Amino acid sequence: MALTILKEADFRKALKTAPTGGYLFFGEEDYMKSAAIRMARESVTEADPAMAAFNDIRLDGLDFTPSALLDALTVPPMGAERKIITVTGLNLSSLRAADVDKLCEALSEIPDYPYNLVILSAAADTFDPGNLPKKPSELLTTFAEYLTPVWFERNTPAKLAGWVQKHYLHGGVQAEPTLCQFTVEYCGRNMFTLAGEIDKVACYVRAHGRDTATETDVRTAAIPAMEYDAFAFTNAIMERRRADALDILADLKLRRVEPLYILSEVSRVVCDLLAIRTMADGGRTPAEIGSELKMHEYRVGLYLKQARKTDLSLLQNAVTAAEAADRALKRSAADGYGVIERLICTL
Repeated sequence: MALTILKEADFRKALKTAPTGGYLFFGEEDYMKSAAIRMARESVTEADPAMAAFNDIRLDGLDFTPSALLDALTVPPMGAERKIITVTGLNLSSLRAADVDKLCEALSEIPDYPYNLVILSAAADTFDPGNLPKKPSELLTTFAEYLTPVWFERNTPAKLAGWVQKHYLHGGVQAEPTLCQFTVEYCGRNMFTLAGEIDKVACYVRAHGRDTATETDVRTAAIPAMEYDAFAFTNAIMERRRADALDILADLKLRRVEPLYILSEVSRVVCDLLAIRTMADGGRTPAEIGSELKMHEYRVGLYLKQARKTDLSLLQNAVTAAEAADRALKRSAADGYGVIERLICTL
């Protein structure tokens, strides 16, 4: 039986009906997941913001346990009909089978407490949904027994340009469609980065007494997408060429590239290296790996060459270290560049 998988727009519509129950957020667009979670929180707590501390329960993967979720489920909402529980930062793909069973056991209790809206949000690199829509992964099929899956697909260029235009308008300035397309080309597709750069451009335009952004404004106020090769940077880290890696990081810091974006690129490459090495060791051909990971066969070969030069335990340690660095960046106001420097120097 085919899984029922909602799109992001479906979930937004559902928010108007005061939904309860459990949802699984997955897919490539982490920014849109964050936006949907924010909207869900507002829909639950807007009637009485003073009660938000009691009715907006946030569980983080760093210290998450199934028992903590069960404890949160059983507590009734305070002064309201519903409360919301969000679970973020949990690497679902790395969970052992026993841990998945324990989590599912807790999720199975959700219907017994119908006043809860539960959202389990998986970051793009922490959950393998399989080849959708035809062949969902075993993990997605398992969680779909307890949660309604919501797929945050990668935005098309046209949809992303439309979002950019709305973000410019939100910042108080006009932007022609051609400028919106240029903004994506100049600043990259990462929506967290785009949001920050558009805000800077909008402030720059308003500060100069204008209400329409131009290409010159973008080039003046925004930072271009990373010009370095994320694969080469990661190789420098993995090969312990620390001086080279730190030089690249210093340049990125000088250009004020967001630490979270840098780390996400490094994490993506490291995870790809480990996945390709593991699949190749299991007898898969580059063509089969490329088909499974939706990656060009040439790129698979390039990654496989590097992965085979690297000790498997180092690759595994690098993935773990990158996950820890990501949690450190998201959980505190620590110096983001310092977190990445420690990652470089400790591997």
